[in-house]
Amino acid sequence: MAVSACSNEQQAQSAPPPPEVIVAEIKTQPVELSSVLPGRTTATKAAEVRPQVSGIITERLFEEGDDVEAGQPLYKIDSAPYEASVASAQAALNRAEGLAVAAENRRQRFSTLVENKAVSRQDYDDAVATANQAKADIAATRAALASARIELERTTITAPISGKIGRTYVTSGALVSAGQPQELAVINALDPIYVDITQSSAEILRWKRMQQNGELQTDGNANLSVELTLEDDSTYEHKGKIALTEVSVDPATGSVTLRAVFPNPDDLLLPGMFVRAKVVEGVRKDAVLVTQQAVNRNPQGEGLVYTVDSENKTAPRVVRTDRVIGDQWLVAEGLADGERIVVEGFQRFRPGDTVTPVEVSQTADAAPANAVKVTSKGLE
Repeated sequence: MAVSACSNEQQAQSAPPPPEVIVAEIKTQPVELSSVLPGRTTATKAAEVRPQVSGIITERLFEEGDDVEAGQPLYKIDSAPYEASVASAQAALNRAEGLAVAAENRRQRFSTLVENKAVSRQDYDDAVATANQAKADIAATRAALASARIELERTTITAPISGKIGRTYVTSGALVSAGQPQELAVINALDPIYVDITQSSAEILRWKRMQQNGELQTDGNANLSVELTLEDDSTYEHKGKIALTEVSVDPATGSVTLRAVFPNPDDLLLPGMFVRAKVVEGVRKDAVLVTQQAVNRNPQGEGLVYTVDSENKTAPRVVRTDRVIGDQWLVAEGLADGERIVVEGFQRFRPGDTVTPVEVSQTADAAPANAVKVTSKGLE
C-alpha cells in the first residue's frame, strides 16, 4: 500500500499541465464594408460630328485633341452652290412679291367695278383668287429662302457639344455628303466622367436588405462612395458617387450595372479605360473580426473556430464568414462580444480539453525571440 500511494503521488506530480494556447477576446467594432468590382470609363456626353449638307471640305478649323465649345466652327464646306441657291430663292421671293402687288391692285379695282356691273362677278372672283394665290406664293418662296439660308449656314460645321475632340477622319478636299455613315470627328465630354460597374443581382439585393434592416449605415441620401484603382495600380485621387443603378438585370450574366460619377479636371480618365472600383457599401456598427488563422474548415466547408469558456475548456463552434477584410475574417454569425477563441496552438489540444489560455496582448508584450507574435496584422 505504501508503495502504491507513493507511485500515485509521483504520477500526479509528473502529470503535465494543460497546454498553453494563444487566445483572443472577441470585441465588436464598427467596420466599413466595401467591394472591389471591375468597371469601364464612359464619357458623360459623346457626339459624332457629321455633315448635314453635301460638298467639298475646304478648311479644318481646329487642332486634333483640342477642347472645343458648343457652336465652335470645325469644318468649312464649299459654300458657292448654296450661296447661289440663296440668291435664287431671294429672286423668286422678289418676283412673287411683285406679282402679289399687281394681283392685289387688280382685286381692289374689280371690287369697285363689280358693284357698278362693269365687270362680271366671275371676273371679280378670279381676281380675288389670283391675289390670294400670290400671297401663298410669297409664303412658299419665303420658306424656300429660309431653307436655302439654313443650308448655307450648314456649310460651316460646328461642334454640337463642349468637350475634347479627337482625330479627324477627313481632310481638306474630301467630298462629304449629308447623312453619311462615317463621322468626321468625335467629341467627348470628360469632366465629369462616368464609370460603369457590374455587380451581381444577388449582391444588390443583399445591399438593399442590409440598408433597410439598419445593418449598414450610409450617408443621408444613401449614395455609395466609390474609389478607383487605375490600370497601373495607382489610386485615383478623386472620389465618386453611385449615381444610377440599372433598373434591369442582364439575363446573360445575372448582373446589374452601377454608374458612378467622378470629377476629371485633369482629363486623366479617358473613355474605355479599365478600372477597379472600390464601392463603399456602408458602416457595420457591431462587426466581429477574427484573424484568418483562427478559422478552420470542417468537411462540409463551414467555418470552424475553437472557443475557450470560463473553465478554460475548448469547444468547436461553427461560424458563418462574410468576407475577408485585410488579414481578418468578418464573421456574420456564430460569435458574440466577450467570447474567447483560440488563434494559435490548435495541435496541442483536442475538443473538450482544458487549456492554459494566453491572451494575445500578453504574447505581444513579452514574447521570446523565437515565439509566435500576434499583432493586428496576424502572426509574425
